[in-house]
Amino acid sequence: FAQIIGMCRRVYPTSQPWGEEQLISHYRMFPEGQFVAIDPIANQVVGMSASLVIAWEDYEVEANWSDFTDRGMFTNHDAHGHTLYGAEVMVDPQQQGRGIGKMIYAARRELTRSLQLRRIRAGARLRGYSQYKLQMSPTDYVIQVINREIGDPTLSFQIKQGFRVLGVVHDYLHSDPDSCGHAALIEWMNHRVAQRRDYAKRDPRFARRRKRTADAHQAGV
Repeated sequence: FAQIIGMCRRVYPTSQPWGEEQLISHYRMFPEGQFVAIDPIANQVVGMSASLVIAWEDYEVEANWSDFTDRGMFTNHDAHGHTLYGAEVMVDPQQQGRGIGKMIYAARRELTRSLQLRRIRAGARLRGYSQYKLQMSPTDYVIQVINREIGDPTLSFQIKQGFRVLGVVHDYLHSDPDSCGHAALIEWMNHRVAQRRDYAKRDPRFARRRKRTADAHQAGV
């Protein structure tokens, strides 16, 4: 826990998202959903993720991080739910580029399959949005990230990990200056157990545009 908290301070120097009381609660409520990545040579924590299972229908789409995590305590973990909610993924800033994040996301997908959950959902805080806030809305920003017109440090990576955007939440982390409080609601589907209705009601604005060929464009297609 001490190493995780130290890494939190390096990732979030102006805030403290996780304290010992919360980490203890995570482990008590849902131990198999809490992952750490450890450098075997230094015996040092270099990444972590925190997750819980929820019944998605119990929440509003515009719910924020505090709602989904019960103020970060995970006491709302529901073993009968069908959705793994990803509350946090972080990698030590000094260890970026080693594939640690990819390993953590792969572990989450394997957990989702082993528990036969239908999906992973999470709020992807829009870390790069503050640089564009005077130019465009959060929704337009997300659409451009999806279409690779601009890059976002968090959302672009998650899209590469197989997530798709369902919508934009405007007060997900109201105290986060990088995202100005905004997050994209993202989803990874476990196609082995997901049902037809689980794919319904997807906003077409957040589907990636297909590139047209030059000939098709000239023909007016």
